[in-house]
Amino acid sequence: MRAASQPAKPAASRTEQIILFRVSGQLFGISSASVQEVRSVDSLAGVSSDINQPTIRKVRQVLHRGDKSLYVVNTAIHFGLPVSSAGLVFVLRKTRTALLVDAMERMATMTRLQALPLAYCHEERRWYRGLTALDQAVLPVVDAQGFLTEEEFSLLDASFAAQNASEDSATDSTELPQ
Repeated sequence: MRAASQPAKPAASRTEQIILFRVSGQLFGISSASVQEVRSVDSLAGVSSDINQPTIRKVRQVLHRGDKSLYVVNTAIHFGLPVSSAGLVFVLRKTRTALLVDAMERMATMTRLQALPLAYCHEERRWYRGLTALDQAVLPVVDAQGFLTEEEFSLLDASFAAQNASEDSATDSTELPQ
């Protein structure tokens, strides 16, 4: 006699905590594990400096953290949205990037990450991990590694080094001939 087989247990759904944030009125999500800290834009005074790299308009500031330099990305410009007044900075983990965002909405639990539709066919495929549905709305979940490419990091590093060298040479004191 055969024993009745046990019904298969449903697989436990994998969940992930995400931070919902707004940029120019648009709602986005980012993994909370990708965000090291959230700071007020006002707290950047004194720990950041301006950078001028004309080919990368979305980065205008460098945040100094010990011996590391983090490039501050204006997410409105990055996503091609109207520029808004950012109130917060997300310092990201495992990348030299910080994000200017308008506001943090709340934390949420994401239970499903849907692959991007094929309509996302250019650089936005690098920007987003996928789409998720929360509270009967579909929103993109950004990829923390997708804001700056290796080429952009190289250009920014070169600009920052050149800018520091020119500032250092301008502050060197030279003696006048007697």
